[in-house]
Amino acid sequence: EVHSVREKMDAFVQKVRSGEHVGVTGKPLTNFVCIGIGGSQLGPEFVNEALRADASAKVAASGKTLKFLANVDPVDFDICCGDLDPETTLCVIISKTFTTAETMLNARTAKNWLLKGLAAKGVSDEGAAIAKHFCAVSTAIPKATAFGISPSNIFGFWDWVGGRFSVCSAVGILPLSLQYSSAVMAEFLNGAHDIDEHFFTAPLRENIPVILGLLGVWNSTFMGYATRALLPYSQALKRLPAHIQQVDMESNGKRVAIDGTPVPFQTGEINFGEPGTNGQHSFYQLMHQGRVVPADFVGFCESQSPVELEGEPVTNHDELMSNFFAQPDALAYGKTLADCVAEGIPEELREHKVFSGNRPSSSMLLTRLDAFAIGQLLAIYEHRTAVQGFVWGINSFDQWGVELGKVLAKQVRSQLSASRKTNATVQGFNSSTTSLLDAYLGSKK
Repeated sequence: EVHSVREKMDAFVQKVRSGEHVGVTGKPLTNFVCIGIGGSQLGPEFVNEALRADASAKVAASGKTLKFLANVDPVDFDICCGDLDPETTLCVIISKTFTTAETMLNARTAKNWLLKGLAAKGVSDEGAAIAKHFCAVSTAIPKATAFGISPSNIFGFWDWVGGRFSVCSAVGILPLSLQYSSAVMAEFLNGAHDIDEHFFTAPLRENIPVILGLLGVWNSTFMGYATRALLPYSQALKRLPAHIQQVDMESNGKRVAIDGTPVPFQTGEINFGEPGTNGQHSFYQLMHQGRVVPADFVGFCESQSPVELEGEPVTNHDELMSNFFAQPDALAYGKTLADCVAEGIPEELREHKVFSGNRPSSSMLLTRLDAFAIGQLLAIYEHRTAVQGFVWGINSFDQWGVELGKVLAKQVRSQLSASRKTNATVQGFNSSTTSLLDAYLGSKK
C-alpha cells in the first residue's frame, strides 16, 4: 500500500511539474500552498527550508514557490497567499480525517480566495477550478471529494502514521516533491531509511538514536534538567528545532504509563533552539551562567553556499564552525576564578566572568547538508524520541493532552456565534474568561 501511494503521488507530481496537469485557465501550476497544521506543517516546512540552499534542490525548484498555511489567524492567510496568482496556484490540503478545525477553515478560505480570483479571470465553472487547483492528503476520501477534489488527486496514509512522524509519508513528500521533484525527495527518503537501518541493526554502544535517547533520560530523569536545546550551526536548519520541539514534546509529555498508571517522575523535556550563531546572542548567556541546559550541536564540514573574502583570515563557514567547536568546550570546561586572576581581570569583575562548566552537550558533525543528510537528521531525532518513550514506559504515539483545549474551544465558538448573531449574553464560563469574552465582544469591529 505504501509503495502504491508513492507511485500514484510520483505520477501526479510528474504531471504537474511537466505541465501536463495545468490550472483551469491553462497556465502551469508553479505556486504550491500546503494547508495543514502541527506535523502537517512543521515537518515539511523544516525540510523545505533545509533544501532551499542545496544546489540540486535549488535547480529543481527554479520558478516554483512552496508556502505553508497553518495558523487560523487570517493574517497568516494574507501573508501566505497575498502575493500569489490563483491561476498558477495549487493547494494541498492535509488532514487525515478532513475535519481538523483550523485546516478545514483555512481550506475553505483558500477555496473562496481561489474561486473569486479565477472568477475575475472569467472562470465560471467552480467544479473544474477546484478539481484543477486542489489536491489532498487524507484518508477521508468521501469528505475530500465532497469538497470538490478529484479522487485521483487524493493521496492516503494510515492510522499508524502520526502527524508529527508523517514527513516521510504523502503528508510531506507530496508538497515537497511538487517543489523539488520526486528525485530529490527520493534521496531524502534514502537518508531516513539509512538511519532506520542503523537504528535497527547497530550495536547499542554505536547506535546514535539509542545513545541520544539514553542521554536524554539521564539528563532529564536522573539529573533533573527540564530543558534541552537543539543548536544547528546551519541557517538552513532554522526550522529544525521547532519541528523536533513538536516531535518530542507532543510525544513524551505524558503523566501516565502505557497501562494508565501515573508515572512517578517527569517525562519529556522543554525543547527549544535556534541556529548558530544567532542563538549565541539570544539565550547562551543562560546556558553558560544560569540554568543547566543540555545541548545538541549539529554542524557540517561543507557549506551549502560557501563564501571566501579576500583579506579575511577564514571563510564565512570556518567562522561559523569556529563557534561550533568552541561553544561545547566553553560549556564543558567553563572558566575558574584562578583563570580570571591569571588573565588580569579586575577584581570587581572576576566573579562575573566565572563559568562553572560541567554543562552537558553533544556534537554531531556531518559532511554536508543535502537531501540525504536531512533525511538522516529527521530519522535520528524521531528515533531518539521513541527510545526515551520506551525507557519511560509511556506511549510516545498518542497526544490526548491536546484534546481538552479543542473541546473548550467549541464551547467558546458556540458562544461567540450566539453573541454575534442574537446578542446572547456570555454564560457558562469562569469569571475571568467571562470578563475577557465580554471585552472581546464589546470591542469595536
